[in-house]
Amino acid sequence: MSDLFSEQEAAQRASFQPLAARMRPTQLDDYIGQQHILGIDQPLRQALEQKHLHSMILWGPPGVGKTSLARLFAEQVDAQFIALSAVLSGVKDIRSAVSQAQQQQQYGKKTILFVDEVHRFNKAQQDAFLPYVEDGTVIFIGATTENPSFELNNALLSRARVYVLKSLSVEDIRQVICAALERDAELQQRGITVPDEQLQQLAEVADGDARRALNLLEIAADMAGEGEINEEVLAQVAQQDFRRFDKGGDLFYDQISALHKAVRGSSPDAALYWFMRMLDGGCDPIYLARRVVRMASEDIGNADPRALQIALNAWEVQERLGSPEGELAIAQAVVYMSAAPKSNAVYNAFRAVRADVQSLPSYDVPLHIRNAPTTLMKDLGYGKEYQYAHEFEDAFVAGESYFPEELHDRVYYEPVERGLEIKIAEKLEQLRQMNQQSEFQRWPDDGSQSDQGGNDGDGNDKS
Repeated sequence: MSDLFSEQEAAQRASFQPLAARMRPTQLDDYIGQQHILGIDQPLRQALEQKHLHSMILWGPPGVGKTSLARLFAEQVDAQFIALSAVLSGVKDIRSAVSQAQQQQQYGKKTILFVDEVHRFNKAQQDAFLPYVEDGTVIFIGATTENPSFELNNALLSRARVYVLKSLSVEDIRQVICAALERDAELQQRGITVPDEQLQQLAEVADGDARRALNLLEIAADMAGEGEINEEVLAQVAQQDFRRFDKGGDLFYDQISALHKAVRGSSPDAALYWFMRMLDGGCDPIYLARRVVRMASEDIGNADPRALQIALNAWEVQERLGSPEGELAIAQAVVYMSAAPKSNAVYNAFRAVRADVQSLPSYDVPLHIRNAPTTLMKDLGYGKEYQYAHEFEDAFVAGESYFPEELHDRVYYEPVERGLEIKIAEKLEQLRQMNQQSEFQRWPDDGSQSDQGGNDGDGNDKS
């Protein structure tokens, strides 16, 4: 009789679980996706089959099955499974888990300590279970959506292998949904079906996230009541959903990097795609406007100085008008800069000068270009022999130098042969030749090289 009540209680508890929880795979063959690490010939699959599991980090976006995979590993190697959430757990919880593991160890049973969102543990919390990973008390499995190399201690990383989990394909998500329709008792009891067209749409809206797909399926089923989930129901569910976008996580920085590189690589179509992906995910348009201004200076520079003004104008439009008018202005700037000639000459010069300023002595301002507002300063030679450029032909004093004497032969800015910088390079070359041919030389060349070479823009000196 007690067994009957236990079965009824278990069934009742299961009915209150969300569909995503009810559909957790119970054996490895039911797990969908990640064949690059779980395929027949892959090392992790072989280690599981031989029951030789090791500590690991599962790194991937939400909804790809990190927790389910860890539970399956415990089943596969017949290990005790202890799950902690780094959001809710502290050092006390870690010690309790280790104590349980030590008890099981006395009976020859392994323990998997699974820590979800392990990147949220601080250094002290990570250090708390490190000795027990090292001595084999626990097999540690951490799940994270963040780059482990940035978020986890080196000591922990050196003792755990990192496996990268990928977003599920549309076909993978279709399999997940079909499995739920076929196996879930509640959906079957209500006769829930999804026509192929709506199934495809649902799989696409899920955006590689199995949990999201099952949550959307469950909401759609509740709205449908019984029978078929039609186009109207699915449209209502889909319009309330947002694509995956982690504001501040790896996905965020990967996408802004992709946008920047598409602009730099002169691909307006790809740049627009990544721009829209970030907007679609909820990124603040003002943040994107700021980054576009950065691109104008870093990657276009003087090859087309109009790019900077266009970027600033787009930022102003966004601030004044908001969406969608402002977003369209930013898109216009993105397209313009993608198609514009590129130059990082100013960016390289900026970095080279910064490296010299930070590494070289603080040389004095030469007397001839010092300000001389008082008689005393003039008597000390301030401003002596200064030559007013506007009094010379082309407003240029051939042979003059405005550097400290120690740096008089420095060249930082080297225009590229693209866009307006072609003309700038021609002008600078003309001026340098005039300097070399002039009888007047502010700092006469004694035939020796300067102690300090030029800079290649990467912080490396060169002659």
